[in-house]
Amino acid sequence: MGVLVGKKAPVFRAQAVINGTEIVDNFSLEQYIGKKYVLFFFYPADFTFVCPTELHAFQAGLKELESRDTVLVAASTDSAVSHWSWLQIPKNQGGIQGITYPVVADHTLLISKAYDVLAGEQGTDEQGAAVFNGSPEAYRGLFLIDKEGVVRHQVVNDMPLGRSVEEALRIIDALQFTEKYGEVCPANWHKGDKGMQATHDGVASYLAEK
Repeated sequence: MGVLVGKKAPVFRAQAVINGTEIVDNFSLEQYIGKKYVLFFFYPADFTFVCPTELHAFQAGLKELESRDTVLVAASTDSAVSHWSWLQIPKNQGGIQGITYPVVADHTLLISKAYDVLAGEQGTDEQGAAVFNGSPEAYRGLFLIDKEGVVRHQVVNDMPLGRSVEEALRIIDALQFTEKYGEVCPANWHKGDKGMQATHDGVASYLAEK
């Protein structure tokens, strides 16, 4: 997998469903640059099993994200019509009704390729015919993008492995702490914990306190 941390987040424009009801064209993360942090995550497919648990879990954490000046955006390789259809189905029937954050349609696979989370690749067989090796779906990639449009954190899970919303919130807290105070965050740091100065004396002092 490619490492995007420290690089500008790949730019894209695509259809998306917003507010759970409206399909829009030319949706882009560029609208948030200079204004918001972005938590952008991929999931493999609509109408599946692990995916709705993640989508609902992120929705449940939406207020916590908003309190951290962070917007949430999801994407999969399904079409916008597929997203819209799934959004009309109640949660107790396996749907994702109630999701209000944007869900991007990467039906061309170009966004998943740009973020290097596509679980397969195009090629040719022995007869020269075009084939797709693997699955034309995205792994469970998650990217934290700062207000300058730079990726500051990424994690990619295999398809059976759901992600932790709590960990995503912890990473946002850590990034915002380092930006505000200029200190770094040690292992298992949580909001309210002390940071460390990025110097030998600062680290030694922190460890001595522990």
